[in-house]
Amino acid sequence: MTTIAVTGASGFCGSHVAVTAAARGADVLCVGRRPGPVGRHVPWDAAYEVPDLSGADLVVHCAAAVGDPVPGSPAEAAMHAVNVDGTARLLEAAAGRPVVWVSSASVYAPSRCSRITEEHPVGGHLNAYGRTKAAGEALALAAGAVVLRPRAVYGAQDPHLVPRLLARVRRGLLMLPGPSVRLSLTAVENLTDACLMAASWPPGAYNIADPAPYDRDEAVHAVLHAHGVRARIVHLPPALARAAANAVQSASRLRPRSEPLLTRYAVEQLARPVVLDVSRALERGWEPRYTLGDPALRPAAPVPR
Repeated sequence: MTTIAVTGASGFCGSHVAVTAAARGADVLCVGRRPGPVGRHVPWDAAYEVPDLSGADLVVHCAAAVGDPVPGSPAEAAMHAVNVDGTARLLEAAAGRPVVWVSSASVYAPSRCSRITEEHPVGGHLNAYGRTKAAGEALALAAGAVVLRPRAVYGAQDPHLVPRLLARVRRGLLMLPGPSVRLSLTAVENLTDACLMAASWPPGAYNIADPAPYDRDEAVHAVLHAHGVRARIVHLPPALARAAANAVQSASRLRPRSEPLLTRYAVEQLARPVVLDVSRALERGWEPRYTLGDPALRPAAPVPR
């Protein structure tokens, strides 16, 4: 029986990987601060410690600090400690074991390219998350890991993407920057399948996304409808949205321990088309089977408003 160590197994992506790995017959080690949904818990604080990976045949590294912290804040330092220093500690402990490292399309430099391949420049990051994920994946790539780059991972029990979207609905209105654009999204099930296949792939980076990109506004409406929320989308001029984000970010420096309500990173993620080319992963036999319209990815009950 294969033993798979899944870091961050108590989190959104990690829990899906751990449950699916166990269902497919693997012995699972849930490595992190809190126990995972299956298997044996191996305590690890990525910000301070080298994990004990004894007995693991494969490591899937899902643990990460996420968010959009104020530059120079304690939260930014904590993010670096987990996403960069924690990666170095993990790779030290892996000691030659295969490592699948879950990164993010946030590492890519902003662009209006029609399709983004893995050769697209990494840089020009607008926040600490992109910078630290890029720095962490650079360590992983240098160590010979397989790095997966999903974009906007969504699915049941999503604690980040959908809650933030729903929280921005005010009086039946949702303001989005500029006209609708084409965007890649990644169902957590598609990412999970890649995580459990990728150990046999050649080392390097692989984009992971749903079979086809989505129209932004249509995707947003689908999410709102699935959660029982009725709202009309209002298009803000992109320049106005960016100016508002800059103002909010500047004011947030007075409260460095709280995350800004609006950031330039968030605006750019919605205002610019981002379509990932997943050909490299497809060539390895991975097949994205889930889409935003799949009923299995919808919540069991409407979110109260």
